[in-house]
Amino acid sequence: MQEGNFLYTEKCSMIIGLLDRGCIGGVSMVAVIFPAAGKGKRMGAGQNKVFLDLLGTSILIRSLLKFSCLAEVGFLIVVVGKEEVAETERLLSRKKGLKPWRVVAGGTERQYSIANGLALLPKDADIVLVHDAARPLVTAETIKAVIDKAREACGAIAAVPSKNTIKVVSTGGMVEETPARKNLWVVQTPQGFPREMLIKAYRKAAEDDFLGTDDASLVERLGVPVAVVMSTYENIKITTPGDMLLAKAVLCEADARGF
Repeated sequence: MQEGNFLYTEKCSMIIGLLDRGCIGGVSMVAVIFPAAGKGKRMGAGQNKVFLDLLGTSILIRSLLKFSCLAEVGFLIVVVGKEEVAETERLLSRKKGLKPWRVVAGGTERQYSIANGLALLPKDADIVLVHDAARPLVTAETIKAVIDKAREACGAIAAVPSKNTIKVVSTGGMVEETPARKNLWVVQTPQGFPREMLIKAYRKAAEDDFLGTDDASLVERLGVPVAVVMSTYENIKITTPGDMLLAKAVLCEADARGF
């Protein structure tokens, strides 16, 4: 075994051991935080995109139902704009089949919104997933794989290998480097971590005034390795009208196949 892998296993085993003995939070279930406080300007719909109808059901409800169907998931936290809290609570209260939930107002940045969600975690949640509310096409298999890997390792993210060549470009618009595509993965959500580890990562980011691009980037700053779980290319974040068309096509194809 390589030294790096040994340290990875040793560190993660120690943390998981503390969790198992009840030294770090409780060990019972998975809580999921859904950031949904974006304005959706690229969608051009005049409202938060997660409230848009996607073949008879809103994007937000589709995402929540995907996680509510899993036995491992016990609590949902939805983070929306301050002016959308009451509307979201009404929407969720009318929908059957959801796991217990709370709605909280978000911040000016995604990272601040997730921090607000972390403050509402139930005491018995040992694993925390963060999932973009605008990714309703995630599969149960991907969610379960992230949960399992987050328990086994120190954290896990859903991702797919890049299908495109990526260029590193200077501020002047000139190509500086072409990274090997075989090493490049397009990161998605969910991303899952032991509860106290994610809280520690967010606390450290706040102390350092660091703004990351995703949750894993905050955990990585602690020197903790994060595992990658193979997802699907259909697990897109619905951001533009073109994404809506693709999402509808994926759902229609799944319906035609009886999935």
